[in-house]
Amino acid sequence: MDDAPAGPAVPAEAVAPLMRGITVLGRLTEAGGTLSPSGLERATGLARATVDRITSTLARMGYVRLDGRDVVLAPRLMELGNAYLAALRLPGLLAAPADALADELDESVSLAVGDRDGIRFIHQATRRRAMSLSFRIGDLLPAERTAPGPLFASEWTEEEWRGWRARRAADPDDRGFPAVPPREPGDTDGEFEVRAAQARSDGWALDDELIEPGLVAVSVPVRSPGTGRIACVASVVSHTSRHTATDLRDTLLPRLRAAVADMERTLRDAPAARADADPGGLAAWTGASKQELGREFVESLARGLTVLTAFGEDRAALTLTEVAKATGLARATARRALITYEYLGLVVAGAGPVGEARSAGGSQRTFALTPRVLSLGFPLLSRTSLPRIAGPHLADLAARVHESASLAVLSGDEIQYTARAAADRVMSVDITVGTRLPATATSLGRVLLADPQTATRGYALLDEEWEEGLRSIAVPVHDRTGRVVAAANVALHAARRTAEECVRDILPELRATVERIEGEVAVAGRFVRVPLY
Repeated sequence: MDDAPAGPAVPAEAVAPLMRGITVLGRLTEAGGTLSPSGLERATGLARATVDRITSTLARMGYVRLDGRDVVLAPRLMELGNAYLAALRLPGLLAAPADALADELDESVSLAVGDRDGIRFIHQATRRRAMSLSFRIGDLLPAERTAPGPLFASEWTEEEWRGWRARRAADPDDRGFPAVPPREPGDTDGEFEVRAAQARSDGWALDDELIEPGLVAVSVPVRSPGTGRIACVASVVSHTSRHTATDLRDTLLPRLRAAVADMERTLRDAPAARADADPGGLAAWTGASKQELGREFVESLARGLTVLTAFGEDRAALTLTEVAKATGLARATARRALITYEYLGLVVAGAGPVGEARSAGGSQRTFALTPRVLSLGFPLLSRTSLPRIAGPHLADLAARVHESASLAVLSGDEIQYTARAAADRVMSVDITVGTRLPATATSLGRVLLADPQTATRGYALLDEEWEEGLRSIAVPVHDRTGRVVAAANVALHAARRTAEECVRDILPELRATVERIEGEVAVAGRFVRVPLY
């Protein structure tokens, strides 16, 4: 991700530590989510001390994890992208009909928004096949190599066309779009302008193997009920082994158009946003963190990032006053953060995310998040599984209690271990990921089966019932809806702790660990499905 648009100078009021923090998150995203501090130093051009302070602050916020020598993006970072998607409202309103269309057609269906001269996905309903889409929510694609692109380009101003031509001249091979393979020779800029004009006339557009051989798609715009402009574009995507581009147009376009008409009715009938919604005091903890960590905590970075989370459902477009109120920041602090984000292209002034301006507080201008917020790690993290979320937390738990910790899910009348952290002991519980055991014979299984005793106590304790000398204690793991989807436990030799000591000493640590896991699952699962395996 570029750190700033080319051209304008950095505003004098921009927050330098905030810009550096965004740069670090951008470089981590570009590197696949993991870099060493020295690698970040080289990638960002920042001094090592600055990198260390920024990563310490991001770790305190839960946005990165310091894993040995590496800095790793953490699922909680997705709350920035969640803020944009919630403010946009389109994923929440249109995901269900998009999923239903995918089920009906047995083809992948996506929703995308325009992001400058590219498109960015906001929802994906993919089919499970040997050859399936690898695009993720938040991925950025060049407009000219997609089916939605000509539709968005049909509304571009001449200035936007000039920006597109400049980008094409500077990056003819699309190296700045890591989600797509490099461009094949042969496509000309004039062809895209013709496609945009045709899309304006037809009201739909086709991708005939523009991204890569075999991939075809047909797209129809979903228009905003307030302005008539394109709010997002719905696409049906297939492979030439199933449909040619012409066949896709002839057989599936009518059904896609009907589905889009239903989506537009959904947007028209959606209740209006509540202007008084307030997330309340998001920045209140930064002062305490600064006192605890001292100079290793960059308070201006942390406060600046909370400004992004001030936006959300019913908070699509906020005035400066509303941002300050939502975050608990001084108006001057919130203003400098907004100026910084506007320069970086993460915030736009004057309109909501689908082109509808909202006036609040008289003549104060409003601010809204842009799709570019999704570039801050969201595509990488959008396919995070429950075992990947739980793994680091189980390792921390095992290190604290010096016993093995595990995660398991229910599979029929058995449990299957999906994550493990072994204790650093001469003698420890020897179970590997993938192992299956009878559910009724394990503490994990009894939690997942929720027998009356377990339901009453909130945990299950197995005291040498499965194997002599083995004790284990387990608690449930819930998803963001409150449904039990897994269980976590600690297992140990009976000689090391009595059953009473397990309840007194191990259970609180286990519950605290599961609360952290559930917190990250809630963030990661707001707009994407978190796989259990």
